[in-house]
Amino acid sequence: MSFKIAFIGAGSIGFTRGLLRDLLAVPEFHDIEVAFTDINAHNLEMVTQLCQRDIRENGLDIQITATTDRREAVKDAKYVFVVVRIGGLEAFQLDVDIPLKYGVDQCVGDTLCAGGIMYGQRGIAQMLAICKDVRELADPACIMLNYANPMAMMTWACNVYGGVKTIGLCHGVQGGHAQIAKAFGLKQEEVDIICAGINHQTWYIQIKHNGEDLTGKLLAAFEQHPEFSKTEKVRIDMLRRFGYYSTESNGHLSEYVPWYRKRPDEIRDWIDLGSWINGETGGYLRVCTEGRNWFETDFPNWLKDPALQYTTEHRSKEHGSYIIEGLETGRVYRGHFNVVNNGIISNLPDDAIIEAPGYVDRNGINMPRVGDLPLGCAAVCNVSISVQRLAVEAAVRGDDTLLRQAMMMDPLVGAVCNPPEIWQMVDELLVAQEKWLPQYTTAIAAAKQRLQAGNLIPTRENEGAARLKVKSVEEMQEDRALANKNAGEADKAQERPAAAHEQVHLSSH
Repeated sequence: MSFKIAFIGAGSIGFTRGLLRDLLAVPEFHDIEVAFTDINAHNLEMVTQLCQRDIRENGLDIQITATTDRREAVKDAKYVFVVVRIGGLEAFQLDVDIPLKYGVDQCVGDTLCAGGIMYGQRGIAQMLAICKDVRELADPACIMLNYANPMAMMTWACNVYGGVKTIGLCHGVQGGHAQIAKAFGLKQEEVDIICAGINHQTWYIQIKHNGEDLTGKLLAAFEQHPEFSKTEKVRIDMLRRFGYYSTESNGHLSEYVPWYRKRPDEIRDWIDLGSWINGETGGYLRVCTEGRNWFETDFPNWLKDPALQYTTEHRSKEHGSYIIEGLETGRVYRGHFNVVNNGIISNLPDDAIIEAPGYVDRNGINMPRVGDLPLGCAAVCNVSISVQRLAVEAAVRGDDTLLRQAMMMDPLVGAVCNPPEIWQMVDELLVAQEKWLPQYTTAIAAAKQRLQAGNLIPTRENEGAARLKVKSVEEMQEDRALANKNAGEADKAQERPAAAHEQVHLSSH
């Protein structure tokens, strides 16, 4: 069985190496063709060396084609993995730091809120260019498997404006599923779930164990759990008030809704600093920065470490390889996928990108109809979908009025900022990110004039309510295994140090 898979953004060590391992754990895929492409030739070279070493030590004869020419990489590809971060960590820092000046305190900033909206503006312009290459050069039946955030916005733009069938993939549902099982003291495989909504706001609307519905017992299980009662305060509060548990982490969820991060003196009440993902200000930016610095410094040692093992037991829970396995071999796979709604969830808009259960086999990716979400859960999703729709249209058209409206409608931005502040913040973000926003040339010129004219609304340098410093390479060397895990994993919050919430709170005051 031979076909071509291309990785766009292959310099991303966290996703590329793991996804390749997952694919090559499938025996039928030992003769596939693999192409890597990235705009950063240095990162591309490092990741290619590492992956080629893994391939060789697993006894396979695949030779990776690595190129900075994206069109060459996607030529004849049947599947394309997209793992890009447009603007890299330089732009990501602007997504976090500029909104902080206006009081918008984000933990992540890659899905909604000010950071997620701007990330979408940068990403969509490039995703449409990628789609053009795929349409012109890839296999006519090519499917794009998108791991890039903001997941819903990027997948929306590709399907509606890019002309390429695109499936959005995320590990959030699996992570929450594992938590729910742990809260009940059960094994994950013993707990069956139905989870539906939109990416990062997907709701566990049914939880069963041996035929018994546990959904109504979940709140008590989380409130009584010695760890989750401390680390998941936002998610527990949402469960208490909406009746259902949400997929995304405490820190992620806290920035998607208006209630938990709008008053700086209250943010600490809702978060936990044992792991960045539980609410740390700029937490994901910090761990990504540490991961990049560590990988670049320690890379020679990675080549000396044992290779990844291409075996079933070492395969991750990322959906991508299982989807391709189902399509190519006919083995049935059940997962949760981000697709155009078209009636799957009946009380969310048809044009939205929803996340819901799906089944894959040789017949394709099949999405059963979920029906209505509970009204409160649907209301939370619908607010976010309105923001996503405005942001997608803004990015496609280069329309800064729609961009500003997206910011106004965003729950947390709107809770913290008044309209004049939002207008000025957008001006700052557009000007600072000019080199990644070709569609906004006219708007950026006007924004520069307004900022240079003076008479600006005062802002203040703001470290945020719960910001921790970036670790130095020397500090990370004290625990090389942990540093390697942070740099090498796609999911950078799988494990949390025991009792760390107490230690970090004490040291950070």
